[in-house]
Amino acid sequence: MTENVKKRVAGVFNEVAAAIESGEFGDKKKIGLTLLDSEHGVDELKKAAEIAENNYNDLEVDLIGCEEEKCSCLADAHSIMDQKLDNNELDAAVTLHYSFPLGVSTVGRVVTPGQGKEMLIATTTGTTDTNRVPSMLKNTIYGIAAAKSLGIEKPTVGILNVEGARLVEKNLQKLKENGYEFEFATSVRADGGSVMRGNDLLLGVPDVMVTDTLTGNMLMKVFSAFNTGGQYEAVGYGYGPGVGDNFDKLIGIISRASGAPVIANAIKFMAEVSKGNLLEITKAEIKAANNAGLKDIISELKSSSSAAEAEAVKEPNKKVTDEEISGIDILEIEAAKESLWKKDIYAETGMGCTGPVILIAEADEEKARAELKKAGFIE
Repeated sequence: MTENVKKRVAGVFNEVAAAIESGEFGDKKKIGLTLLDSEHGVDELKKAAEIAENNYNDLEVDLIGCEEEKCSCLADAHSIMDQKLDNNELDAAVTLHYSFPLGVSTVGRVVTPGQGKEMLIATTTGTTDTNRVPSMLKNTIYGIAAAKSLGIEKPTVGILNVEGARLVEKNLQKLKENGYEFEFATSVRADGGSVMRGNDLLLGVPDVMVTDTLTGNMLMKVFSAFNTGGQYEAVGYGYGPGVGDNFDKLIGIISRASGAPVIANAIKFMAEVSKGNLLEITKAEIKAANNAGLKDIISELKSSSSAAEAEAVKEPNKKVTDEEISGIDILEIEAAKESLWKKDIYAETGMGCTGPVILIAEADEEKARAELKKAGFIE
């Protein structure tokens, strides 16, 4: 028997032994983890990968961003990560500062302090829609899909009491009456209802808490770092997988402040939604919601907006974009691009080494900067 054959046989026996010990049989999920841009350094990310592999026998971690891969910045790591996902070398990935397309946002997962209950927050980063109420309606569908991929067959839905909550509730009730099946959660407060208060947040009353993305992002930071003073996220599962119509990758988000325990749980989270077929469930949930009239409801909501807001922005003639303008928040990057289109300045969005960027032709850079400054996107 050759040495290579011996190694393969030994590997098979090790896999069988691990499966017997864990009770998990079948292929391990391979989860990519980018190693750049954490405020806690590369070692914290590597520690998280080690924790994940030691605690969860049904996954393995592929570290992206090591010296041998010649990554000079996070954008390079994302390029490698995307290629591996496209080539099916990874089942899912965990990273930060990923530029999701418009219409995709992430479903976070926290451990609530009231009773130690897990709860999904839909959503926590990304832009589901440029209009608040349609965004929260879509967030509901995405949250339900994520919950079902985790094995929660009939997830309960609560709507956080933020601006637009009552209108969201009204239109979700329409969907329910039209045949989209889900269950509303009931607030613990005396007056009940499906609109959730702070008490419901702390207790984790619904399986899925629906909110706008900015509020969801803030909640993730509070839930994960309230015991540490805010600089180290120690509790929870991270900001979760990006979910959206026609989005075909499983990419989960952490933040620069995420510590090893949260990152390890984020890796586990992505392995779980991969096993639970989140992408297929999302397609099914979106189809069911659309069959119940979601698209019509959203069209009606948007038609009530002002003509200026409803006006389609025409894309200018394409140009070679060889300059970058940075310093724009990821949640405003599409609006910034369209503000330039309105001025007949061709622009694209992208991800640079320091975060999201507007890509512009060199000849238009000065004018573009002036317009973006005038519109309040940059200082």
